[in-house]
Amino acid sequence: MKAVRFHEYGDPGVLRYEDVDVPVPGPGQVRVRVAGTSFNGVDGNIRAGLMQGPMPLTLPHVPGVDVAGTVDALGEGVTGLTVGDDVVGFLPFVADGAAAEHVLVAADGLARAPRSIPLADAAALPVVGLTAWQALVDHARLQPGQRVLVNGAGGAVGGYAVQLAKAAGAHVVATASPRSADRVRAAGADEVVDRTATDVAAVVEPVDVLLNLAPIDPERFTELAGLVRDGGVVVSTTVWMPAPGDERRGVRAVDLYVRSDVDQLDELVARVDRGELTVDVAERVPLAELARLHERAAAGEVSGKVVVVVEER
Repeated sequence: MKAVRFHEYGDPGVLRYEDVDVPVPGPGQVRVRVAGTSFNGVDGNIRAGLMQGPMPLTLPHVPGVDVAGTVDALGEGVTGLTVGDDVVGFLPFVADGAAAEHVLVAADGLARAPRSIPLADAAALPVVGLTAWQALVDHARLQPGQRVLVNGAGGAVGGYAVQLAKAAGAHVVATASPRSADRVRAAGADEVVDRTATDVAAVVEPVDVLLNLAPIDPERFTELAGLVRDGGVVVSTTVWMPAPGDERRGVRAVDLYVRSDVDQLDELVARVDRGELTVDVAERVPLAELARLHERAAAGEVSGKVVVVVEER
């Protein structure tokens, strides 16, 4: 089968599109014929060797932690899934990923794929959808009528965060650049602030929740956290830069590390199929062009969620 692997850490040139053996599922595993995976910002850091501490890999390594595809072989002891089932999942960072024609996955780590969208596009859901869900539901405990500021809403997580916050009955204020402002409005933001031309902290009224999804200067981050009302919460996905809280005012600070959760993924899939959650795919690229996609991302030329298509289905 074809797969993209890197045999050593380095720039995007270390990614090789090559022939590898088709894997055989072990006990509790299934083999998935991959329709699509996706590109996540962390992929470049992993490839470059910047995440070896928290994410030790065995090289060569196949990237791609999002998977959408079809079960085509079962390991011993697998129940609840059958050959031919369309599935979606969030793979462990340290295991071989889905940038390949086939991938092995723990059977209990997969959800049924949405039926209302192309199977490959479903790879745009797991990691970023779960990040938004865990930020707003698990950590922020967002309630109807609250105000939430989504900083960096133009990215892949931001689109889901805006949709989920609106569905929860919140008033959503979102920051975005001009190139993503229309997409953020379409996701349901009540207010969109141009972060490239506006002092956000000076124009936004107090909020109950600050969700930070973008790299930000620590001083500016502290200014934005000052918008959070007493008893509110700051949740951030930029874990290399700790979220600022304020114990005196009861403002909690949460640094979010997304985790795989099949029950939550099932809920996201159900919302997609009910038409309550839109999976927004900005671009689709073939697996053979993954190295070029990494180059473009490093140059800041990628906007929105990119699906890496392995097989059109």
